[in-house]
Amino acid sequence: MTWLTWRQLRAQATAWGACLAVLAAVLAATGPRLAGLGDPAGLAARTSTTEQGLYYGGLVLVLVLPALIGMFWGAPLIARELETGTHRLAWNQSVTRTRWLLTRLSLTALAAVAVAGLGSLAVTWWSGPIDRAAATGGSEGVDPFFPRLYPLVFAARGIVPVGSAAFAFVLGATLGVLLRRTLPAMAATLGVYAGVQLAVPFWIRPHLAAPEQVTVPIDGGDLVTLGEDGLSLALDKPGAWITAQQTLDASGHPVAALPSSVTSCGPPTPAEDCLGTLARLHYDQRITYQPAGHFWPLQWAETGLYLGLALALAALCAWQVRRGPS
Repeated sequence: MTWLTWRQLRAQATAWGACLAVLAAVLAATGPRLAGLGDPAGLAARTSTTEQGLYYGGLVLVLVLPALIGMFWGAPLIARELETGTHRLAWNQSVTRTRWLLTRLSLTALAAVAVAGLGSLAVTWWSGPIDRAAATGGSEGVDPFFPRLYPLVFAARGIVPVGSAAFAFVLGATLGVLLRRTLPAMAATLGVYAGVQLAVPFWIRPHLAAPEQVTVPIDGGDLVTLGEDGLSLALDKPGAWITAQQTLDASGHPVAALPSSVTSCGPPTPAEDCLGTLARLHYDQRITYQPAGHFWPLQWAETGLYLGLALALAALCAWQVRRGPS
């Protein structure tokens, strides 16, 4: 059973291994030059166009890799057997359905996790000097780079790609069992995985570690946006991730809307003068954020969340295979 699973997997594993080898070679050749990027001042000027391209290219690669694993490794794993009818031969041998499924899931999942882990390790190592320099620029990073707690960057660093790859793979396999067709399972895997990736940073990740709060006066010095929906300020906390902001009136209560004299501000009146109105009214801004030191607690918590979802889906997949028709 193990030998058969490897035979079916080796072409994909070899192709991905070759891609990772090329990636590692490129990053190893260009990475040492970044070692001295400790000062955020002029960071964009001290990184070449090629290095900036590698930064964003590596980011995109690690972000999409789990989705590709779920679509091309997970979804066809069992759906193709069901679609072509070859499952009847496999399920009527001396090997039980459960052992057949666990062997296929575990070996392919290990390969998928290894691919995602090695890709994340290479990109995280290469981007380390940029991430450290960007973190010293406060919650907004250093243009054109972002702190590693920034939602998109966070999902492409550390161990989270390993958990998301395991989840995407088992999600694809489970949808393949439920839908029994390869192409619909691939499409459904992409849709569900994309939905989860949108939901996690907005609604789940901010609560995986206890956030911190700070109330600052509105003086216009760190203005990010100002409009009818409210205002937002930057935070002088290196590497922090701002998760929520509220404007407070003089009594400390959140305001539903800013005064019209402020929201209607525009040229030629400088935004700082508009905010001066709020300062005279003793308005403050309450900022909720995850500090840079929460990077690893959030990494472990989110990875655990993905692995827990993967185990739950694997149990559903096994139950469906056991009860399914032969």
